[in-house]
Amino acid sequence: MPSPTRRDLVRTLAIGLGAAALPLARAQAVKKVKIGVSTLAWNVSPNSTDNFEQALKDISELGYSGFETVSPMIEALDANGAMSRLMDKYHISLKAGYLGTNVTDPALRKENVAKAISVGKLIKKYGGTYCVIAVNGRRAPGRGGAGPDNFNFQEHKTDIVAALNEYGMALTDLGLGVGLHQHTGTVVETRDEVYAVMDAVNTKYMKFAPDVGQLQKGGADAAKVVKDFAAITDHMHLKDYSNGKYMAGYCPLGMGFVDLESILKTLEEAGNNPDVMYELDRGNAPMSARDTAEFGKAHLIKLGYKFPMA
Repeated sequence: MPSPTRRDLVRTLAIGLGAAALPLARAQAVKKVKIGVSTLAWNVSPNSTDNFEQALKDISELGYSGFETVSPMIEALDANGAMSRLMDKYHISLKAGYLGTNVTDPALRKENVAKAISVGKLIKKYGGTYCVIAVNGRRAPGRGGAGPDNFNFQEHKTDIVAALNEYGMALTDLGLGVGLHQHTGTVVETRDEVYAVMDAVNTKYMKFAPDVGQLQKGGADAAKVVKDFAAITDHMHLKDYSNGKYMAGYCPLGMGFVDLESILKTLEEAGNNPDVMYELDRGNAPMSARDTAEFGKAHLIKLGYKFPMA
């Protein structure tokens, strides 16, 4: 699929918004899944609240259900007192926090469990109910950046599963939901790695919180993976993928080849009512973060979702 230009995106956005304003051709079942936004789409940084505040303003005005942000951002905004102020200002809820952690080095386990508990307490402090667990990279350091991918999953599988179980138990004890977030470039990347880990972890504590765009980019059929793990999928990053030259190959919802309609249908039918977070990597984006979120909203409305979301 060719990369969309800014003109293509804006034109399609206008068409989508126009179609969304028309009555639906046939009755649709009431949608229960609520969809928020990950602040990654605004290139948030723990060094500045500027993008974060703009993200909350846009997400709130567009009527999404809430937001997710990364743990360094939560820690920074807690330390300077800005988190509560900004949430109150824009009348928006924190749904989840995103925590990157190591799962292959047992020597770091105790330290990382303590970190997970610390971050989990902050998520709860601001009303969040979920901690998304992202795992460490699979490439060894090399000159000028990451080295070759010599990672041997089978050699590390036992440690990965043990670490995820410990983090899951610690965060569950705090009253949070917690799930594995697979990602390209990490030690749980491929379809087979995802299945191997999710079939081995204790799903009483560690659920599945996939990024469907990352699944597709990693070579999997994202809709099939979500269907296979529907019973334990209780959080998600909803992302589309076109393999284009913009935004690391990702694109606004509905512009790629991830089967978003099937994925959302699976979630609706499973009945877990997960918080789904629209997300989009922002590298060399040909349109603004708000435009992409507005485009995503138009596509979701076409799929039967109503805004604003409670």
